[in-house]
Amino acid sequence: MSLVRAVVAVAVGVVISAPVSAQPANSGVIVLKDVRLIDGTGMPPLVHATIVIQDGRIAAIDTGSNPKTPLHAQVYEYSGKTVIPGLINAHGHLGLVSGTENSATAFTHDNVVRELKQYEGYGVTDMLSLGGNRDLVFDLRREQQAGMLGGADIFTAGRGIGAPGGAPPLPLGPDQIDRPTTVDEARADVRSMAAQKVDIIKIWVDDLHGKVPKMKPEVYRAIIDEAHKQHLRVAAHVYALADAKSLVSDGVDVLAHSVRDQFVDEELIAEMKRNRTWYIPTFTVDDSFFIYARHPEWMDTPFFEAAAGPQLAAMLKSASYVAKVNGDPSTAQHEKDFENGQENLKLLFDAGVHIGFGTDSGAMPSRIPGFAEHRELELMVRAGLTPMQAIVCATGKNAELLQAEDRGTLVVGKRADLLVLDGNPLDGITNVHELVSIVHDGQVIRPMASTATPR
Repeated sequence: MSLVRAVVAVAVGVVISAPVSAQPANSGVIVLKDVRLIDGTGMPPLVHATIVIQDGRIAAIDTGSNPKTPLHAQVYEYSGKTVIPGLINAHGHLGLVSGTENSATAFTHDNVVRELKQYEGYGVTDMLSLGGNRDLVFDLRREQQAGMLGGADIFTAGRGIGAPGGAPPLPLGPDQIDRPTTVDEARADVRSMAAQKVDIIKIWVDDLHGKVPKMKPEVYRAIIDEAHKQHLRVAAHVYALADAKSLVSDGVDVLAHSVRDQFVDEELIAEMKRNRTWYIPTFTVDDSFFIYARHPEWMDTPFFEAAAGPQLAAMLKSASYVAKVNGDPSTAQHEKDFENGQENLKLLFDAGVHIGFGTDSGAMPSRIPGFAEHRELELMVRAGLTPMQAIVCATGKNAELLQAEDRGTLVVGKRADLLVLDGNPLDGITNVHELVSIVHDGQVIRPMASTATPR
């Protein structure tokens, strides 16, 4: 199918289209009629739009009063509903959690597929598993690319690279993370990952408030240099402003968490803009340490409970869990880190730094795949972004971050990854919870949970 766009102005409206041929019954041509279209570019919504999907792609977008419908298409009358692109998570993890605990044995075929389907069932059509992966992840990615496996599309950093004895503080097997001791070992690790065709290199630099060794600067500089020689980018786990400045100066491509120890300054902002460094806030990291102990109302909704599952939901609601969080001296620090992160996102966004979207979902039981991405949208709006800005970060901007040019925005020729919502998220970002339907690569997927009012 041609990806050339044609824009035709007619008396009844505008039609944007690629060739759509008549198809036999059950051809897979789908038409979504009379929707409000938020396309992920940041442009104002198109109203009364009709979207034609063919061969897994957006074949036409018609804003006329009498749109043409291809013969034998499956037509969905969606008057008053809103369509946005599928959410893209540029910082998540697979196979690190079993039930209510982290486990070095959780990275299994069945567990990872279950998580991928949960992401998809909450409207996350793509996710970057940013380290801690067994080599099984490459087999799963090949299965997906061959059309043999559903769920959110996998992007991956493979194992990732940490310091000996350092972060991340998770039970990982030796085949889930590399911990080089020398510059030469670090370069060899990068070359090995490049041969596996990882999408990005992940490094952990942070010392977790002085609890573990940091990665040595000469090691991460070698990793960044070798990655760039291999035409790969590097994303860094980071916490402190000083580390962020050093990493950005040394050419890191993505800061995969918020700077949280203090407010960002003009020096960092200028260097990030000069180097076109991406910044992913991951508010749900700190939020997940304390929010459940406050028992917000959404914890009693099916939208949360379906994602958490009965065992985890019960644990997070238990008196013993609440007492543990409230009695933990680190809780106050997490709350402070969260607020600093909120301030820093607004400073960086307003300054024109490239902002992506990620959650660290799947890294710990309390960072729940699918639900965490909806929570993150809320927290980005709480930080001062408009709903439109947050949606663009989670869709079009994240596709740019992942260098996935075929997705992220709903324009003719791109993949048909989209969410149909009962409400308008521009009126309130929580309306993204009102999932009516999910279309992933042209296939209609039933939401795992939704706050949409049954019709």
